[in-house]
Amino acid sequence: MRYSASPRPTFEGPAHIPYETVTRHLWGDEESGEVADWIYVSSAKIHQLVFGLAPGGAFRHSDSFRTIFAADEVMYVLSGVMALSNPETGEVHRVNPGEAAFFRRDTWHHAFNFSPEPLRVIEFFAPPPSQGTSGSYAQTKPNLTAPKYSQDQWIGRWPKAQAEAEAKFTIQVVRERDLLWRLEGKNQQLLVGILAATEHLTVGRMALLAGQRSDVEVHAGDESLYLLEGELNVRVPENDGPRWFELSPGDGFFVPEGTPHQYYNVSGAPTSFLCGIAPRYSPDIPDQFANGRER
Repeated sequence: MRYSASPRPTFEGPAHIPYETVTRHLWGDEESGEVADWIYVSSAKIHQLVFGLAPGGAFRHSDSFRTIFAADEVMYVLSGVMALSNPETGEVHRVNPGEAAFFRRDTWHHAFNFSPEPLRVIEFFAPPPSQGTSGSYAQTKPNLTAPKYSQDQWIGRWPKAQAEAEAKFTIQVVRERDLLWRLEGKNQQLLVGILAATEHLTVGRMALLAGQRSDVEVHAGDESLYLLEGELNVRVPENDGPRWFELSPGDGFFVPEGTPHQYYNVSGAPTSFLCGIAPRYSPDIPDQFANGRER
């Protein structure tokens, strides 16, 4: 089977994306393994999907479906246990539910479900496929014909060599202790944990207590949201169409760059969600990469 581009759902304005309406897609072939995709957003700035593997399932790569892209990626495990490997370096990482993996462009990656339940992983990807960063880019890279799944150089030196090994890893596992915590908002302060932040993509996790709401906020990039638990209302006060939306777990929401919006939890239980913003998180934070290099 030859590679064909995945669907690219886009929206003209703020949009609630109920789970039932999410675009379904099957990626891969017999050699790479087939992966079920639920594609929420694929705008000109950000790509968000959930992928799934059956117990014991895996994706690797084939000549037609190569897994090396020109994008920053965050993969957050919703259920199951993901073993994520860079088959070029041999490194392997175990990622449990509630944990994430982060890697930058030109990183080969294979994933395996090492659990008795379906693996579900939400993935944020930027720059997005619409910028030529996914399958078409992968075809320009030499195919990897001898994948490795271990790093024998550390045998006999572990854990003494742990710091040396971690300094060379191309994939970073992001656990609770690794989040960058922020209090955001002047009138209604919310606790936000940043999983990853680069010049292309910022991914955060936010929780609202019962009855809590955020200040009105504006991002310097497109925002794509995924509700993890609870109920969430999104208010878009300047929208020409509907301005009040109610989300259930598994639903997504899209907010175009520069659109004022606000989060509400009007239920009696906590709610939490993930959000990806690309390319820049906030217009109030100086762009360290404005001239193509870090200031």
